Amino acid sequence: MSFTEQLIAWRRELHQHPELSLQEFETTRRIRHWLEHAGLRLLPLDLPTGVVAEVGSGEKVIALRADIDALPIEETTGQPFASQQPGVMHACGHDLHTSVMLGAAQLLKAREHSLPGRVRILFQPAEEIFTGAQQLIDAGALDGVQAIFGMHNAPDYPL
Repeated sequence: MSFTEQLIAWRRELHQHPELSLQEFETTRRIRHWLEHAGLRLLPLDLPTGVVAEVGSGEKVIALRADIDALPIEETTGQPFASQQPGVMHACGHDLHTSVMLGAAQLLKAREHSLPGRVRILFQPAEEIFTGAQQLIDAGALDGVQAIFGMHNAPDYPL
């Protein structure tokens, strides 16, 4: 499977199995599995949901962040990869954010020896209810981080 095909497959699997804020247990399990399979180092933080991985070495640390929760919305798209969870869907693109960040993690891992520091990769739970960021902070996910970058898709803007 090509890299692009893998990203699409991850996104569709996540889209089919959305979980609400603070209930992202299977999403967390999937992300952990995919990261471990790619050889990424997972940080042993006390988080019931969400994942933090790291690649590289050295004192400098930057972080990349994606959100993983879904919304309480019934999906009626009719897509073959539509949500299989009644009343829950990734209507805001967090399935896309997560798969893009998984791809970034793999690309960074492939270049790990040339990184001038560490990249910490945060898969944040509970973004939709505004509590997940604080959970990551309280667990130590940002300890030592000099800068953090997040992303959000905006399909209504031109490429």
